[in-house]
Amino acid sequence: MTQTSESVTWLTQEAYDQLKAELDHLSGPARTEIAKKIEAAREEGDLKENAGYHAAKEEQGKQEARVRQLEHLLRTAKVGEAPADTGVVAPGMVVTIAFDGDEDDTMTFLLASREFATSDIETYSPQSPLGGAVTGKRAGNEARYELPNGKMAMVKVIDAKPYQS
Repeated sequence: MTQTSESVTWLTQEAYDQLKAELDHLSGPARTEIAKKIEAAREEGDLKENAGYHAAKEEQGKQEARVRQLEHLLRTAKVGEAPADTGVVAPGMVVTIAFDGDEDDTMTFLLASREFATSDIETYSPQSPLGGAVTGKRAGNEARYELPNGKMAMVKVIDAKPYQS
């Protein structure tokens, strides 16, 4: 469920199984289904002006990209437990920060790969400017990071707890 570097992604067994099931579907039944759509569109004639054919080919491209992404992710995955509750910000932690020393202006997010974004909580990648800045910090520590407009922002870590699904 957490990503510690570009090369190794830590996953819970549940997350691994879910991604493996998605890969199995996309590289099996879904691949067969898209091939049938492309064949049916080909039979309609002129491919230059065949919107159904072009849409099916685009869908196939997106699907194959997702298959490659999942294959890479699962190949580099390590299945294990969530990080320990040490109070140190690390991937797999739910982090609460305060902006510019105003402890009333807080934000809570999951520090994890975007692959594990949930609708329950906002997710920031450890490779994002904010994620990278707070990684390794403890409650009470401050961190600086660069905003998209080039300005610097300061945040204070309020809390860091392991994510509980």
